[in-house]
Amino acid sequence: MPEGPEIRRAADRIAKVVQGRVIEQVEFGLPRLQEFDGMLSGVRLTELETRGKALLSHFENGLTLYSHNQLYGRWYVVKRDRLPTTNRSLRVALHTATHSALLYSASDIEVLTAEELLTHKFLARIGPDILDKRLTPEQVTKRLSDARYQGRKLAHLYLDQGFLAGVGNYLRSEILFEARVNPLLRPKDLTQTQREVLGEATLEISKRAYKTAGITNDLERVAALKEQGVKRSQFRHHVFARQSKRCYQCGTKVTKVELSSRRLYYCATCQDVPK
Repeated sequence: MPEGPEIRRAADRIAKVVQGRVIEQVEFGLPRLQEFDGMLSGVRLTELETRGKALLSHFENGLTLYSHNQLYGRWYVVKRDRLPTTNRSLRVALHTATHSALLYSASDIEVLTAEELLTHKFLARIGPDILDKRLTPEQVTKRLSDARYQGRKLAHLYLDQGFLAGVGNYLRSEILFEARVNPLLRPKDLTQTQREVLGEATLEISKRAYKTAGITNDLERVAALKEQGVKRSQFRHHVFARQSKRCYQCGTKVTKVELSSRRLYYCATCQDVPK
């Protein structure tokens, strides 16, 4: 499933053709939403916002199109009237005078008023978005010190969208490696300095993944590995999906574990439990 950086990059692509423009025609492929075709057609789309893995398209008339890609949803941006070749089912079409933004296969789609946004079952329970420009490392550190999260293993906490929205499997492994903390530790097991380092790493890795289309490895190392002909799948991450490969930092073989049916990767040397 795409994580926060991928959703934000998709939003950026869509925003280039629809944000600030009048959406001449809106079409919904789901019968339950077709009553909104006329309510949104001819209305300016003012902003595309991401909250974790959800995309919010805000219209000038106060309505918001909420969509969550889940596993199979995918947005396409095309010239108007040039539909992509795909066997997917079209769920939403936003047509401007020149372009179309098309959502296929997703089913978690709603049109919400401003009041409904505040009480939405998903939006109301998620934490700060990891790519929110207002979120600071200090605020992440403070959340790590919150009594609600103190006793939870980091491996589980970092997949909880109520803690931070937008972190998924690869970001979890990469953030914890960058901070050099063991996934099985809890925030209360860390020193204040370690929590601060983890707060910094959380935003640094998330922003790097956004800027580089998913690369979380050290960028100087990435450049050197590219020169050596190393494939992207092997230079993209520090540890994620690199089981039994040598850690770039210390040479120890990367470990893979299954926790709650989700795969996690770490370096047993770099992320050893402090003595």
